[in-house]
Amino acid sequence: MSPASRPPRPSEIAPERVWRERRRLVAALGLLAAGGTPAPAVRAAVPFHAPASPEPLTAWEHVTRHNNYYEFSPAKDAVWKLAEEFNPRPWTLTVEGEVGRPRTWGLDELLARFAQEDRVERLRCVEGWSIVVPWRGFALASLLAEAQPRSTAKYVEFISVHRPSEMIGQRRPVLPWPYREGLRIDEAMHPLALVATGLYGQPLPAQNGAPLRLVLPWKYGFKSAKAVTHIRLVERPPATSWMSVAPSEYGFFGNVNPEVAHPRWSQRRENRLGELGKRATLPFNGYAEQVASLYAGMDLSRHF
Repeated sequence: MSPASRPPRPSEIAPERVWRERRRLVAALGLLAAGGTPAPAVRAAVPFHAPASPEPLTAWEHVTRHNNYYEFSPAKDAVWKLAEEFNPRPWTLTVEGEVGRPRTWGLDELLARFAQEDRVERLRCVEGWSIVVPWRGFALASLLAEAQPRSTAKYVEFISVHRPSEMIGQRRPVLPWPYREGLRIDEAMHPLALVATGLYGQPLPAQNGAPLRLVLPWKYGFKSAKAVTHIRLVERPPATSWMSVAPSEYGFFGNVNPEVAHPRWSQRRENRLGELGKRATLPFNGYAEQVASLYAGMDLSRHF
């Protein structure tokens, strides 16, 4: 029996709450087929930085079953299953370093303090695949502002959870654990930088970085640290995990740039998950109008 004619397997069917939320979001973005019955209104704001022309959302199955998350496994199709043992609660996030008000937040405190918004954003992996996701979360700038950064805070370091008892990939030294990433503070304060708490109207699945992850849509996906537990504002560029093991392949900035090839492959084209062909990669992943000014005067051909 061909895949097209056989009944769907239970594992291929999204939970009812998921496909209902997806249908409402798609309708809100004007992506329902012509002649379809309009779905009820839903708070799915498409702010100034969303793609200028709405694009089809990447299916839930692709977003949640194709995951780069070495803490569990380097095999993308195995992460979702291995992540079932991960428990995102209780959870705390500490903001510290060059700040006037260091603080440790509980997850529920964060969700109550910072208004959640829905954003549709692209995410492009350095490996050449991409997705379009309806994220839910709050601006990273709002969280940092609460900490009152000092003038000495030039960079922001992000540290992910270290829990090898639940994350079996951390039992091997594939990367120096815990995972670390970093931004310049002006990048971290940009309106596009999001602390994501959910996708498709649901809390983040474990395989997508639950309960808190970064979404930096103009950068390659490795910059968007998952399961973040500590944020430190610092004076100097922090050491990042991938740079420590492969500095020629993973630069500090990690901006999407089709003109700068990865040492092992071109970045000119990408595969949108769920699509058969490839599409052209856009500078800054299509967000050049919003973020290019952050890098004025830099030779972007030398700053991968």
